[in-house]
Amino acid sequence: MKEELRDTQSKSISSGEKTRTAILRVIAVLVVIAISVYVFSIREHVEEFAAFGYPGIFLIALLANATIFLPAPGVAVVFAMGSVFHPLGVGLAAGTGGALGELSGYIAGFSGQAVVENTTAFARIQPWVQRWGALAVLALSAVPNPFFDLAGIAAGILKIPLWKFLLACWIGQLIKMTAFAYAGSASLDWMFGE
Repeated sequence: MKEELRDTQSKSISSGEKTRTAILRVIAVLVVIAISVYVFSIREHVEEFAAFGYPGIFLIALLANATIFLPAPGVAVVFAMGSVFHPLGVGLAAGTGGALGELSGYIAGFSGQAVVENTTAFARIQPWVQRWGALAVLALSAVPNPFFDLAGIAAGILKIPLWKFLLACWIGQLIKMTAFAYAGSASLDWMFGE
């Protein structure tokens, strides 16, 4: 009798956890979609954030990287801001904002509702992330890569610990954004012969 009661209780707990997980997954997908739609809708005004200095650059990178598969002008603004502000500060602000923005892809994958699982590009990136984990995330985030969202989604699906994903993504974003900021700074010197 007691065993039957325990089995019934564990089944109801399991069912309750499944329902809660499903609700959280749906909410996560809705949040990612809302962020992407919002950022896409304000894309023409993003450059105005640069007037706020490093916090503005942070915000631009955060918003640009929070979109999934929708183009945003983040790297172009970082390049331009590298000629206005100190490139290392620009790289740090943009790299940090970019890494936090990439959480949207991770959340989409973690929610288990990723629509990209059956695409060719995802099929190529997912094994890298599965085999190399955070190192693949670091490498893919360190270079301009239109498919990085797929790596974030794969990391979420594979349940790579959030701290590992964020750390690897942050280091990669720092490398990429600092390189773009220094390139912007050097282009100003090159153009005006300073």
